[in-house]
Amino acid sequence: PSLLHNTKISCLFTSGYINMVGSTNARIAVITMMMMMMITTTSCQNVPFYIPYYNPSANGYTMSARGWSTWGLQANPALWSSAGFDYNDYHFRQQCSNIQIQQGYDYYCSIDSGWSVGGNGDDYGRIIPDTSVIPNISDLADFMHSKGLLLGIYILPGAFNADSQKKVYGTNITIGSLFNTSIDPSGQTCNNYNARSNFIYSLDGVQQWHNSVVNLLAEWGVDMIKLDYVTPGSPQGGCLPADSSDSVVAYHKAIAQQSRKIRLDISWKLDRTDPWFEKYRQNADSMRTDQDINNSGQKTFVSWEIVQRAIENYRQFIVDQIQPSRQGQGIQVRPDMDNTYIGNPGYITGLTDQQRYSMAILWIGAGANYITGSDLTNLDDLGKELLYNEEAIDCADFTSQWPMQPRNPFGWGTAGGSAAMQLQAWISGPNEDSTAIVILTNLGPDLGQGGFNLNWGGVHMVNISFA
Repeated sequence: PSLLHNTKISCLFTSGYINMVGSTNARIAVITMMMMMMITTTSCQNVPFYIPYYNPSANGYTMSARGWSTWGLQANPALWSSAGFDYNDYHFRQQCSNIQIQQGYDYYCSIDSGWSVGGNGDDYGRIIPDTSVIPNISDLADFMHSKGLLLGIYILPGAFNADSQKKVYGTNITIGSLFNTSIDPSGQTCNNYNARSNFIYSLDGVQQWHNSVVNLLAEWGVDMIKLDYVTPGSPQGGCLPADSSDSVVAYHKAIAQQSRKIRLDISWKLDRTDPWFEKYRQNADSMRTDQDINNSGQKTFVSWEIVQRAIENYRQFIVDQIQPSRQGQGIQVRPDMDNTYIGNPGYITGLTDQQRYSMAILWIGAGANYITGSDLTNLDDLGKELLYNEEAIDCADFTSQWPMQPRNPFGWGTAGGSAAMQLQAWISGPNEDSTAIVILTNLGPDLGQGGFNLNWGGVHMVNISFA
């Protein structure tokens, strides 16, 4: 199901066979065949297509984040018993102690929503831990650091309404005087949401408040901020502010004004048009390209239909980057395709082994965050292989600089095009040394959100070209 090897080929052409399992086949679950090839081309002058590339992110990161997030288990309580899990400090440590660290990458233990008090902050309106979940957050950070891991936490834009009469740390400015109190008469957007209010970001005091928040997080030992509910974006999040994107700028400036290295991941399914994309590119380290992909509240983590949707959203993301208006500059902000769910057997994960291979390879090919939501206390052999395989890490080193882009095979759609296809070729690079990675995929029948609306079967020769 997955081939990874080094080979020498001509720049112009490569091919391979892919088995396409049809909808009537008894083994319909086996719907994905992947080939990953590291290619050193021999004649790649004047390659006639734009090669997208990542450059260092806004806060100076050159590799995507790795590690574990609480969200998969947190959102699926039906799995808690088999995982021996509860949402608390003890089980965060238990899960993250199973992360295998590999040189050159940052591995995070990322604590999602629910770790903090939900209705008010400290004396200066800054977020504080819920001590029934995390008794001492500095102690938790110290534990992670002792394991070679980093600590991530979750926050939302704005400050709590209950803190409106408190002063911004180090100033005489009242927090409530900074709130955006305007009301949308249509009721479609709300500056007051989730017990919080959005700011008027141009006011004196707003940046000082963000600085004080990040300074407190740095004092605790926090290494990553997941900033959720950013708009425009965050669909199905209830009535949200029309535009909280300046919170991304404010947090980036706050990170820059202190000495601790902190990664900023923003969420979820954010608007990728300008001017917002450019704002995110210049201020965030990674951005979510899709909604949550887990089966919230179910007995398995994820379904292949939703993985297809996540892949399609990445395809749209990277196609945007090869448009003439964005060529000639590094993408800078890396895609967050949401957590992988590849570490556990199918009855837990919800995916076949072939689909688990596919998810791993495509997340690696995209140079996306490689944070898993799997139960790390119950990894099977395949899960360990997909999370920690050294050859895959070599490929990830490459795609962290040269993300894959779609290249429709000959005979399927427009050859060399970038349309969504069931049978797809993806090319990462070539780089300045004429090295490239090629990924051949059969994404299986479109289950409703894959973007290609096809259901091919049979065995097919795949021919792809840089030309």
